[in-house]
Amino acid sequence: MTVRTFAAAAAGFGRDLDEGFATISRLLAQARAAGADLLALPEAALGGYLSSLHDSGGSGEPVDVPPQLEVDGPEIRRLIDLAGDTVVTAGFCERGDTASGGRPYNSCVAVTGDGVLGHHRKVHQPLNEDASYAAGDRFTAFDTPVGRLGMMICYDKAFPEAARALAVDGARVVVCMSAWPAARTDPAPVLADDRWTRRFDLFDRARALENQIVWVSANQAGTFGDMQLVASAKIVDPGGEVLDTTGTQAGLAVASVDVDDAVDAARRFMGHLRDRRPASYATAPPVPVVARAG
Repeated sequence: MTVRTFAAAAAGFGRDLDEGFATISRLLAQARAAGADLLALPEAALGGYLSSLHDSGGSGEPVDVPPQLEVDGPEIRRLIDLAGDTVVTAGFCERGDTASGGRPYNSCVAVTGDGVLGHHRKVHQPLNEDASYAAGDRFTAFDTPVGRLGMMICYDKAFPEAARALAVDGARVVVCMSAWPAARTDPAPVLADDRWTRRFDLFDRARALENQIVWVSANQAGTFGDMQLVASAKIVDPGGEVLDTTGTQAGLAVASVDVDDAVDAARRFMGHLRDRRPASYATAPPVPVVARAG
């Protein structure tokens, strides 16, 4: 039996990298005090997210892009040095390359003191995020001290194919890092009742249940630019049950799970991956893409 303790952060991060690293150090200390083997930080923990998902006047121009960092740059090195024996996942704005035409990527890494274990570029882009970032093109699991892990960023989790690809690649734990806001139109008076908060929670539970995996969900909290972030960091077991959550407040959700035992037990009789019929799904025609107005 190998029990792992997971911590998922709901916290606010802005443009000031030194301030962000101070927040990370504080969260790491709290996670270690709770015995955490993994700390999941939100999307854009290094340098903050976009200040708006709606460009000015429908111009299609990038808005307030965060500082662009490199996977082998000093900021990720600093994260590695802080991580030590803890697996830490964090989002950042990755400097663009030739393939992206110089546009940055919305990216994340998993690190320990030994270096970078995994790297993901956000594939799915909501609203006008594509005006600021280039898209990634794959979902790949990788081995870590807490087991085989997959990562995704925010809107990626709205697509069941993304989590399924990671589960098929052997991931038993998936970390989703988000900067998920409340509804912009007709927001609820109470954040917990907001429809986008409910959707955030529903996606987390559904992705864990349908793939029978441990799901670790981190999110930004507070406000940034014109967005109210819903927090709601959580750990979900392979049956879709929430083991711990911050609710709509900043903080850490912490839970201990014997990953292999929990996943194996969930899949013993109703094995969702085992019982798939891929040949039956391949005949579906592609869904036409409707161009976005403006």
